[in-house]
Amino acid sequence: MNTPASSDDIPTLTRQLAGLLLAKGQMMATAESCTGGMIAAACTDLAGSSAWFERGFVTYSNEAKSELLGVPAALIAEHGAVSEPVVRAMAEGALRHSRAQVAVAVTGVAGPGGGSAGKPVGSVWLGWATAAGVKTQLRHFDGDRQQVRQATVQRALQGLNDLLVS
Repeated sequence: MNTPASSDDIPTLTRQLAGLLLAKGQMMATAESCTGGMIAAACTDLAGSSAWFERGFVTYSNEAKSELLGVPAALIAEHGAVSEPVVRAMAEGALRHSRAQVAVAVTGVAGPGGGSAGKPVGSVWLGWATAAGVKTQLRHFDGDRQQVRQATVQRALQGLNDLLVS
């Protein structure tokens, strides 16, 4: 299990992300389920974010994932909303339905309920997309609902920074 991130890490990661996006002349988009817009909020908390933050999609319901991001309903039915194929489709959809060059998507089980043996509370799929493709990662975060969501935001931002540095 992974220790939840301190919320103090999020502003630092956001400032780093802003610098990288500005240096590359790129914009980003978010597609969020379990975080309910917290990644977008962390980005737009930083003054001047309109220069690098293009838009955010909060797609909490399965219908929203399909309607706003183009995630096939059959994909969700087959794999479940918390799955690698769905987060991949969310990340790709965020790029397709925005003017961004980089996107992050998250879907998970923040708790306290909703978990299962195969997808326990704290299970989160993350996806980072560019025109070159999508990188995905499954993480299992410890803690209560807020800690899982904070850790997801931190990991999503760190993943964007890693993607832009490479």
